[in-house]
Amino acid sequence: MPEFPSGDWLNVYVERINSSSEYREAAATWEGDICYVFEAEPDKGVPEDLWAWLDLWHGECRGGKYGLTPEEGEKAKFIIRAPYSRWKEVINKELDPVKGMMQGKLKLKGDLPTIVRYVKAANELVNLAASVPTEFVDEKA
Repeated sequence: MPEFPSGDWLNVYVERINSSSEYREAAATWEGDICYVFEAEPDKGVPEDLWAWLDLWHGECRGGKYGLTPEEGEKAKFIIRAPYSRWKEVINKELDPVKGMMQGKLKLKGDLPTIVRYVKAANELVNLAASVPTEFVDEKA
């Protein structure tokens, strides 16, 4: 079972995105890469900010990279950042990401109206993240 956050987890997530007809349909006209920033929470096993990048284009994920430098990640069209524990809430479907952005619980760098227009695609990305068998770093035995 892949640990979150990790490159292994991201690879399974990319596979789930690319095998989802629901995502392909909801994001058919989406153009733009996204960086997720899992902000450090040393007490939870995340000692530094971790950057993950997804090349999302017209309903598919053309690639994903884990462990980018902030300089590489800052080039993304959209950057969504939050503490690790907040991302855990999103993956566990305890926090809707679009509502989280509007409430300031997830910080967005990029055009929020574009994200709102693709709320169905955003929700499908959350459903796919939740479908990845996950061992959270702060829950390891």
